[in-house]
Amino acid sequence: MKLRTHHDSEPESDPGDADLEAGEPSMSFSELRYLFRWLQKSLPFIVILCAKLITQHALGLAVGAGLFTTFLYANKSIQKEVFMQGRRSKLHCLWLLLFMMSSTLLLYYTFHTEALYYSLILVNPTVEFLGFWEMLWTVGVTNFILKFIFMGVKCLILLLPVPLVASKSKGRWYMLLEEIGQVYQTIAPMPLWFRYLVTYQEADGSPALTLGILLALVYLILKLLGLYGHWGSFQKTIRIFLSSQNNGLAATKSQCFEAGDICPICKAAFREPQALPCQHIFCDECIALWLNRERTCPLCRTVIADKVHKWQDGATSPHLQVY
Repeated sequence: MKLRTHHDSEPESDPGDADLEAGEPSMSFSELRYLFRWLQKSLPFIVILCAKLITQHALGLAVGAGLFTTFLYANKSIQKEVFMQGRRSKLHCLWLLLFMMSSTLLLYYTFHTEALYYSLILVNPTVEFLGFWEMLWTVGVTNFILKFIFMGVKCLILLLPVPLVASKSKGRWYMLLEEIGQVYQTIAPMPLWFRYLVTYQEADGSPALTLGILLALVYLILKLLGLYGHWGSFQKTIRIFLSSQNNGLAATKSQCFEAGDICPICKAAFREPQALPCQHIFCDECIALWLNRERTCPLCRTVIADKVHKWQDGATSPHLQVY
């Protein structure tokens, strides 16, 4: 009879012991692995659920995608036309204005029974019941339409002749319009969300109404605090709009001749040439547009402006104000 060796008498090690000895990192890795396996098994159901949601809200998603692409196209085109200054295409600016107007009218005509345009004047639409997803969609549509309205005003400023509004002062108008637009976009969702938070079903009873009123008051306080924080930025914009902006000193004929009589930015003859502190010369309109985006000289990178004031290049903020 053979004696069992000490090695044979030892119990086999449990695979789980290795995980316990490995400590917390192994446990975390194991949990992530189980989560990944659960996602793999649940993927078909997730796809089915997403397909159902897309089918139910196909029209709303299509409208949202259309508004988003329209905004990107119009915003990029307006910035391009602003940069082109005197060589801008008035026909293109007019097309952008008509395109945004027709998109807005078509949207409101399609949903005329809901009277979504009431939201533009801080009045609730005529929809009897607004669920959470309907609320998000309504607020998002209103936000995009408000962007289109202020972008349309920018197109009108682009169409104005230089004798009425100088090109270098148009940047301040764009900046002022954008600040006003952002303030109004912050205020516009307030009646909708206030109504949504206060609305309750009769079966819920008075506790639901009390909670809704409390939530609406907290929301109102948060919005007022947000507007108060935005007030400082708005005051700075007003001061910049009212102040005169001098990019440099008027260049003499001899300075222009030494510079080659060609603006380095537009590659054309100087128009109202301005000499910067670094003695480089540019067209007044060209350097004004450049300093809308940069703080330095285009050639030697000498700091010219204290800071860049946003939105003077005609851009519109892509931020979607949904609360």
